[in-house]
Amino acid sequence: MVKPLRIGSLIDVDRSLPDTVAELQRLADAGFDHAWAVQIFGPDALTLLATAGSQVPRIGLGTGVVPVYPRHPMMLAQQALTVQWATGNRLLLGIGLSHQIVVEGMWGLSFEKPARYMKEYLAALMPLLSGQKVDVDGDRVTTHAFAPLTLGDATAPPVLVAALGDTMLRLAGRVADGTVTWMTGTRTIASHISPVIREAAEKAGRPVPRIGVALPVSVTADIETARERVNKEFGMYPNLPSYKAMLDKEGAASPADVAFLGDEDAVTASIEQLAAAGATDFVASVVGNRAERERTFSLLSVLARSA
Repeated sequence: MVKPLRIGSLIDVDRSLPDTVAELQRLADAGFDHAWAVQIFGPDALTLLATAGSQVPRIGLGTGVVPVYPRHPMMLAQQALTVQWATGNRLLLGIGLSHQIVVEGMWGLSFEKPARYMKEYLAALMPLLSGQKVDVDGDRVTTHAFAPLTLGDATAPPVLVAALGDTMLRLAGRVADGTVTWMTGTRTIASHISPVIREAAEKAGRPVPRIGVALPVSVTADIETARERVNKEFGMYPNLPSYKAMLDKEGAASPADVAFLGDEDAVTASIEQLAAAGATDFVASVVGNRAERERTFSLLSVLARSA
């Protein structure tokens, strides 16, 4: 079997630290390319990955995703490089704008012109990660780094910007190393995400961008129950405008409509179709009962180990 793309998995960030280390070790031993920590209401993703990831070699460590508004670019660069230093340069730095309801409603910050904010943020973050001095005065983000950040042998991690709309995708293609998506179906990756970001990267003379796609997945014989479980577990996402727009673009009425559900052959075919659509990385959000989760893990391990 030819490996369709890199295979990764979300980890359970609500576990104890020893259990998180054990989960990372299990994924590494199973041949997974990367493991991803979400940044929602639990642990700080970067701190968790530095702490647990330093104890588990080989496997890539992704953030899905760190919101940029609460952290100045210099602070985020220092955090990211610290994770690189602690883990032997295995971080995949996923960053994003979050959502207006979070930025304004929870943090009391302005969500005005979010794409402009990200553009100015990246103008500081990217050179900081590469050990450059930075002198940026933007409308929203100001950064004056009079000396480069240096942390041992830490190198700049790939920066994947959570991007769904045209403006953000073009920005990610021109400036960053790729994107990572959530609740975005295969047809939308093929018709929208992949062509827009790849064209922007090509025009900017940058390498082909990484396109990480995170979706629910379950190897199961009971698709109807799996659909109900997915819609219950991820029911909040259609209420957020950015994800609702992607579901609408896909023609999906619910999260289950973009999930990969079925037996081993069906899920393998779905992942192969995702690769054909332009994705370079699949990040599994595994759902199901214990037996279904084990079947899913086993299949993903086989795919991850494929030549």
